[in-house]
Amino acid sequence: MTCRVVETPIGPLTAGVEQGAVALLSSHASLAESQSAPEDVALLDRLEQQLKEYFCGARQVFDLPVRLAGTPFQRQVWVQLRQIPYGETRTYGEIAAALGNPRASRAVGAACGRNNILLLIPCHRVVGKDGALTGFSAAGGVAAKEFLLRLERSREETP
Repeated sequence: MTCRVVETPIGPLTAGVEQGAVALLSSHASLAESQSAPEDVALLDRLEQQLKEYFCGARQVFDLPVRLAGTPFQRQVWVQLRQIPYGETRTYGEIAAALGNPRASRAVGAACGRNNILLLIPCHRVVGKDGALTGFSAAGGVAAKEFLLRLERSREETP
């Protein structure tokens, strides 16, 4: 995996690319030995540029390939998360219902907690059934989640 640290408003994130796809974007990962294939370096450059655009409000959708490494259920959850529009939220229960199992909200929460590609798989857009902000331990906790949702909502309201 080719990795680098990207500085963001929510803190440094370790970005990793493997086999032509983003495989990692997390604050919990540490840089490992990496072999830098030219195409992976180029993809990391694109990721870093798109993150800058996102944080300055010029980008609402990431158009980078991602590599989903998890259980079949986790991958289903992450696919659902990628469908949540910019500036909107869904509850864990709504994601579970969309997957055909409305009683699986805790399992959805666990899958969100295992997401290691932050922002591109927007687990920050998932909230508790009462709208409470929970989780997001992978990138600064609730304060970072609140920051990201506030960022998206303020940009969405700007004409």
